[in-house]
Amino acid sequence: MTRRDFLHRTAASAAALSMPGANNAQNTRSKMGIATTSYMTVRRFRNTYEFLEHCNGLGAAGIQSAINGDLPKIRARAEELGMFIEAITPLPKDGDMSTFEQAVKNAEAVGAPLVRVNAGGRRYEDFSTLADYQAFANKSKEAIRAAVGICEKNKVGFALENHKDWTLEQIVQILKGYSSEHVGACLDFGNNISLLDDPMDVVEQLAPYALATHVKDMGLELYADGFLLSEVRLGEGVLDLPRMFTMVRQVRPKTNFVLEMITRDPLKIPCLTDRYWATFPDRSGRNLARTLRLAQSQSKREKPLPRISQFSHEEQLRIEDDNVRACLRYAREKLSA
Repeated sequence: MTRRDFLHRTAASAAALSMPGANNAQNTRSKMGIATTSYMTVRRFRNTYEFLEHCNGLGAAGIQSAINGDLPKIRARAEELGMFIEAITPLPKDGDMSTFEQAVKNAEAVGAPLVRVNAGGRRYEDFSTLADYQAFANKSKEAIRAAVGICEKNKVGFALENHKDWTLEQIVQILKGYSSEHVGACLDFGNNISLLDDPMDVVEQLAPYALATHVKDMGLELYADGFLLSEVRLGEGVLDLPRMFTMVRQVRPKTNFVLEMITRDPLKIPCLTDRYWATFPDRSGRNLARTLRLAQSQSKREKPLPRISQFSHEEQLRIEDDNVRACLRYAREKLSA
């Protein structure tokens, strides 16, 4: 039997256990979903249905994914399994609304109540001048306004992620500009550490807007130009996950918790370089000192941040899969999720 056959049979067996009517279905099903971005490094899925089946095999409660493939089949299978679906789509580009409109229709077709969007990549890598960043910000806000109109028309939620592009103050200001019940955040627990925001402040201020979530834990290491930042298994990083979960549950009890466990080499956050600060005229030394203290507190970790680029493809697949499974197990045992 090949490893591929073994994994397929294992997933099929787990799927059977989680089918409605299985004796221990309620014991194996997590309350937390999985974002397809948990597999952005190694494994690739052909379509939404394949990802849905994979997550069902792991006992996840649902998925957050781009929507493609046989839409009626996806919806029927999700309903059969009792799994939720949240959609992922990019913002409209260059004034073209057609792709976004189709993504919203696809979300409706599979029963997804919302679309998760983000404005861009890593601010400190993509822009070297404040003028360039401000041009991006203005263009993004126009695209957000247009996309919100489409979502409101179709009564589909618009969940804007804090995605290493907006500081906490900026994304709160954007969200305050809309009074619609269909507009909110995809609250990522760890991204804004890269922008020197306090992660607990991020959850506290964005929780009231949270239509969706990206649950993760973060590890940090100091390096010459700043610090390294990496998703780590839940419970192994610096985030106070029980407190964060409580904050979200208190104000948004119906919001799904969705795992985003990205297995990769640590990201470099060059916060001690001039280029990094070019687009942060309002960041203070307090932000920097607080974040570097957080990184310093991790210097006593028993092991360095995980790195996978040195391993074979097969080993990377195993590590990625093990990380997701470990996070789901931790969520069930420690977070009631």
